[in-house]
Amino acid sequence: MATKKKSAVTYIGTGRRKQSVARVFMTPGTGTITVNGRTLEEYLPQATLRMVVNSPLVLTETKEQFDIKINVAGGGYTGQAGAMRHGIARALLEASEDYRPALKKAGFLTRDSREKERKKYGLKGARRAPQYSKR
Repeated sequence: MATKKKSAVTYIGTGRRKQSVARVFMTPGTGTITVNGRTLEEYLPQATLRMVVNSPLVLTETKEQFDIKINVAGGGYTGQAGAMRHGIARALLEASEDYRPALKKAGFLTRDSREKERKKYGLKGARRAPQYSKR
């Protein structure tokens, strides 16, 4: 006879920044954060990036209330950290709408739309022109 596993409520949020996409799965728990199968400290060695990821939880005072599992892909560490923050903020909204005013005021619900500008022909970069010489 199979034992039934008690299913906990899961709150899901998707966060994006630059080329990064983070899928966040939040369940009631003790406050552990797992990113792509590793702990947050292993995945993001920089304390500033970990602070960015934790900021919605610190703001809403829910750091020890949820276990968070994150799948993140694309971009670099900074973009991924921003995507994780966005995803956690959206998952917190699913948990309780009471967090909306604080998260909105802090700007965690707004998707940062800045993307890399494409390189144009005749230029060395997006805007960098070749060096000018009079003769």
